[in-house]
Amino acid sequence: MHDQDEDDLKANSAGHYTEFDCPNCTANNPMPDGFGPGDEVRCNYCGDEFDVKQRDDGRLKLKPR
Repeated sequence: MHDQDEDDLKANSAGHYTEFDCPNCTANNPMPDGFGPGDEVRCNYCGDEFDVKQRDDGRLKLKPR
């Protein structure tokens, strides 16, 4: 497992991120309700869970739980 720096997370017009690519299996995971720093996300394919963190430069990072 590794941390993922999310340069390509997709944000909606409200600034909520609406999808992520799993750092472990690379599956794309749409999240219609959105997510942001402090949230937890789970890959819909492999089931791995990640904490959503914000880096000092403002980008998000997915850290394995």
